[in-house]
Amino acid sequence: MCGIAGYFGLRQIDDERIQACLSLMRRRGPDHSAARSWTNNIGRHVYLLHSRLNIIDLDARSNQPFHIGDKWISYNGELYNYLEVRSDLRKQGYSFSTESDTEALLRGLDHYGWDVLDRYEGMWAFAVYDEAEGSVTLCRDRFGEKPLYIYRDQSGLYFGSEVKFITALIGHPLEINIDHLYRYLVNGYRALYKGPQTFFVGLEEVSTASFLRLNRDGSEETSNYWKSNLNSDETMSYDDAVAGARERLMRSVELRLRADVPLAFCMSGGVDSNSLIGLAKNVFNYDVHGFTIVNSDSRYEESEIVDYAVKEFAIRHTSISLNVEGFLTKLRMLVRQHDAPVYTISYYAQWLLMQSIAEHGYRISVSGTGADELYSGYYDHHLAYLQEVYDDTALYTESLKAWEQHVKPLVRNPFLQNPRLFIDDPEFREHIYFDSGGFSEYLVSGWSERFTETKYVHSLLRNRMLNELFHEAIPVILHEDDLNAMYFSIENRSPFLDRDLFEFCHSIPAKCLIRDGRAKSILRDSMRGIVPERVLANRRKVGFNAPIYSFLDVKNPSIRQWLLDDGPIFQHVHRVMIEKLTQKSFLQNSESKFLFYFVCAKMFLEEFAC
Repeated sequence: MCGIAGYFGLRQIDDERIQACLSLMRRRGPDHSAARSWTNNIGRHVYLLHSRLNIIDLDARSNQPFHIGDKWISYNGELYNYLEVRSDLRKQGYSFSTESDTEALLRGLDHYGWDVLDRYEGMWAFAVYDEAEGSVTLCRDRFGEKPLYIYRDQSGLYFGSEVKFITALIGHPLEINIDHLYRYLVNGYRALYKGPQTFFVGLEEVSTASFLRLNRDGSEETSNYWKSNLNSDETMSYDDAVAGARERLMRSVELRLRADVPLAFCMSGGVDSNSLIGLAKNVFNYDVHGFTIVNSDSRYEESEIVDYAVKEFAIRHTSISLNVEGFLTKLRMLVRQHDAPVYTISYYAQWLLMQSIAEHGYRISVSGTGADELYSGYYDHHLAYLQEVYDDTALYTESLKAWEQHVKPLVRNPFLQNPRLFIDDPEFREHIYFDSGGFSEYLVSGWSERFTETKYVHSLLRNRMLNELFHEAIPVILHEDDLNAMYFSIENRSPFLDRDLFEFCHSIPAKCLIRDGRAKSILRDSMRGIVPERVLANRRKVGFNAPIYSFLDVKNPSIRQWLLDDGPIFQHVHRVMIEKLTQKSFLQNSESKFLFYFVCAKMFLEEFAC
C-alpha cells in the first residue's frame, strides 16, 4: 500500500514542488519515497512519484517507481493473486528479481498487454509510463478500493492518490465545488457518487474497472477492462448458493491473508466481520487480533455479543472506548486529511479505531465492507424482497409474517415501516434522501436535486444493491476507509469485494437472499460451523452510529460561539436556522446527521476556500 502522484504534459515541475508532494505522501508510504521524470519523444514531460508502505517483499529491491524494460510503474495497492501470476509467467520462461506483487503485476502487463487486468484479483491504482511509446496509462481496480484523482489544466494532466498531492504539484489550491457541497448538506453522503463531481471544480476520479491512456501527444483514450454479467441464475438452488458463496469467500480470505506483515481485524457483533475472523481463525489458523469501538449509545452498543464471539473464537481482542475529548480539533484534522467534509460521524470513530490498530504495530486492517451489498443487509432490502416475492402467495405470506415479527420493531425510518411500500410504488426512494426538502431551506439560495439511480437489472432488490455498491454506499465507505487507514500508514483490505465472489453472489436468485426475516441468509448459512451460532442468529443490524450531541456540547459557550461565528459557511447557510437547530434539546436522527454535515462543511470551507 502506497501513495502515488504524477503529471503528464507541457510543464516542467520545479523540484521544490516535487519535494513538497513527496513530503505530503509520507503517511501513505513512510518506508521509501522517490520521483522520476522523463521528457518523451515529442517533448512532453512525465513525472512519477511514489511513497512506499512495506507490505509484501520488504526489501529495497521492490521500491518504486519500478521498471521492467522500458515500462515504469508507480503503484498503490495489492495484487492478491500475485503468486499465481508469477507462477504462470515462470512457465513462459520469465525470471524474477524480487518477491513483490509489483513485479508480477508489471511483468504480466508487459507480457500479455492490458487485457491481463481481467485476470488480476486485487485492489490498485497505478500509473505506467512506456518510454518507447511516450505514453502514460492510469488504471483503477474494479470496485474503486484505491483512489486515483485527476485534474487537467491547459498544460496537461495531474494525478494522485489524494487531492493534496495534486495541489502540491500544481502549486495552488483548487476552487471548491459549491454545488457538491450543497449536495452533501441537503441529500447526504449517498448522493456524492451519483456522478463524476467532487468537492473541487475540475477534479475527477479515474473510473473504476477502467484505464485512462494518455497518448504521447496528450490525447486521451478510456477503456473498461471488466464488465460483469449481472444476470441471475434462476435455476440455482438455495443449497448450491450457500455452497458456492462459502467456497468463494473462503478463497477471497485466503488470498487477502497474504502479507509479509501481520494483519488486524475490525470487529463488531455482526455476521460480516465475524465471518472473516471465523475463516481466518478456524479455517486458515491465523492468529487473529480483533479491534472494536465501544459505543456508549445503547441503541448501537453490542459489547456483549462481541465479548461472546471473542471467547468462542479464542482470539486476542482490543476494545477502544469512544473518546469525545477534543472532538472539534480532531475532526478538523480529519477534514484536512480527507480534503473533504467527513461523510458520516461513524468515520470519526473509525479513525480512532485505526489509531489503535497502528499503535499495536499493525500495517493492515481487514474490514467487512461490501457484505450488505452482496448478500442483502439494509432494512429497505426487506421491503424490496417482499416486492420480489409478492406473486408467490405462500412465500410472501411467510416472509411478511417474519418481517412483522422480527424486522419492523427495529426500524425507525417511518417510510420503511410500511411493508407494502415497494409493492404499491416500486419507484419510491424518499427514504434515502430523508428530510432533504427541509434541509434545502437551510441554504441561503435553496438547492434541490431529485434522487436518481442506474438501471442495471430488472429486479428491484438486485438493482438497489448494485446502486449501493457502485454509487451510493461502497464508494463512500472506501473513500473514508482508505484515508482513515492511510493517516496511520495502514492498508485496509475488504475480502467481500472480490471479483469471483461478487459475480457469484449476483447470480443467486433474489428469492434466496432473505429467509425467515433474516437478511444475509446465504452468508449466515455458509458460515455454519465456522462462526458461533449466536452471532449467525443475531438479527439486529447495528453498525457504528452516534448522535452528534454525544460529541458536541452545544451548551458550552465556546463551542456555541464557534458554531455561530462569522465565516464562509454563512454565505451559504442561514445562521438563524442553525441557531434554532442547536437550541433543541433532542435532535431526530436526520437532524443530527445534518448538524454533523454543517460542522464538517464549516471546517471544510475554513480550510480550503481560496
